[in-house]
Amino acid sequence: MEKGKIIVVEDEESILMMLTEFLRNNDYTVDPFLKSKEALSALKNNNYQVLITDLTMPKVDGLQLINYIQKEYLDTIGIVMTGYGSLETAISAMRLGAFDYILKPFKFEEILASVDSALYYYKMLKNENIPKGLVSKANLLKRFSQSKLLLENTILRTRLKDKYKFENILGISFGMQKIFELIEKVADTSATALITGESGVGKELVARAIHYNSSRKDNPLVVVNCGAIPENLLESELFGYEKGAFTGAFSTRYGKFEIANTGTIFLDEIGDMSLNLQVKILRVLQERTLERIGGSKTIKVDIRIIAATNRILEKLVKEGTFREDLYYRLNVVPIHIPPLRERRQDIPLLLNHFLEQSNRLNDAAVEGFSEEAMDILISYEYPGNVRELQNIVERNVVLKKKGCIAVEDLPEKLWNIKDKEQQLDIQKGYETLVTEFEKSIIAKALQETKGIKSKAANILNLNRTTLIEKMKRFGMD
Repeated sequence: MEKGKIIVVEDEESILMMLTEFLRNNDYTVDPFLKSKEALSALKNNNYQVLITDLTMPKVDGLQLINYIQKEYLDTIGIVMTGYGSLETAISAMRLGAFDYILKPFKFEEILASVDSALYYYKMLKNENIPKGLVSKANLLKRFSQSKLLLENTILRTRLKDKYKFENILGISFGMQKIFELIEKVADTSATALITGESGVGKELVARAIHYNSSRKDNPLVVVNCGAIPENLLESELFGYEKGAFTGAFSTRYGKFEIANTGTIFLDEIGDMSLNLQVKILRVLQERTLERIGGSKTIKVDIRIIAATNRILEKLVKEGTFREDLYYRLNVVPIHIPPLRERRQDIPLLLNHFLEQSNRLNDAAVEGFSEEAMDILISYEYPGNVRELQNIVERNVVLKKKGCIAVEDLPEKLWNIKDKEQQLDIQKGYETLVTEFEKSIIAKALQETKGIKSKAANILNLNRTTLIEKMKRFGMD
């Protein structure tokens, strides 16, 4: 049974044909258009229930099509498709009255869920019979509001916030979405968490997100960088001391654990801590008690402990420089943050975020990045991860002040990045290097085919199932 009539507008023929075939296979009547001007004529002369349009097109773009169906009071429900770097345009489309937006590269189940919901919404507004197999009314009302104003508020304020960022952490990659899910699950518990990842990936931001989304959020969050404090001072910093405990101890001092009582303590770079201190940390974890240096009184503390490290603790355990019992006490909820080079789809979002932030802080008006500059910034390896990306954006905003950031504005080390041969770190070992190479060529093939796995598999001369298995093994979305 035919569900409804859809018009699809997309200037990339491969995507248009694929989308058309998929929707027809799901019982929709579909009129596909490569040229938006021709689609505009069709909208004037046909009664379409749903419009699916790409946002960025020559001559007449997706915003104009959405605007047209609103101004002409057409009953057509609009859905827009956009790339990760065009979320602001997607927001504009929502404000013009679009029902939903879908990010490229999209998943077929996302397309179908959005189209089914749009058709259900259309049928409800027209008081028509709902075809069997569409979403239930309860699910529709849960996902979208019947009011256009409430729809805008719901989508823009909650969907963008919840799906694409968490506190000050941004990411749309599969890896970051998994981290957001973990934060939501563990935040309002007392479980100890161990955050791992390279320097600059945002381990402290994750710790803060856990604390400020927990029932302890109104109590202290105390941050201690165990690698930045000399070992002879770290013990007194953590546990405090009694008056007269040592030369110079002229008064009693509370330690970080006591200050964090009823709240959270974040022990950053815990892998740098001495074995002697590790024993004392273990006692706090096990018994929630401590003693100040030079004191005999046992002090109870109600704290949540979150630790982080850029080192591989399992390796340190084997080497005997990190206690195995402490490792298992800390590693109750492991949260690994992947390096930025493994989640390149997050880079445009981060660049735009830091650009807006830097413009605001420096009273600047830099408009964005040239296409070539964006390509280079996405291709760069970022040994310093998000921190380095932020530094590059801030430097360019301060120096540029206005206009668009071009290739020549970028640091010199980035200028010829596409022409440089990737230097192999043979210390990583054969298997690691081969895995990294496989991931890079799969990512490149997916980028060139805009996420279409069957095309990527053809380019790589692989079976589609083999490609999908490799992507799952490598944690690629």
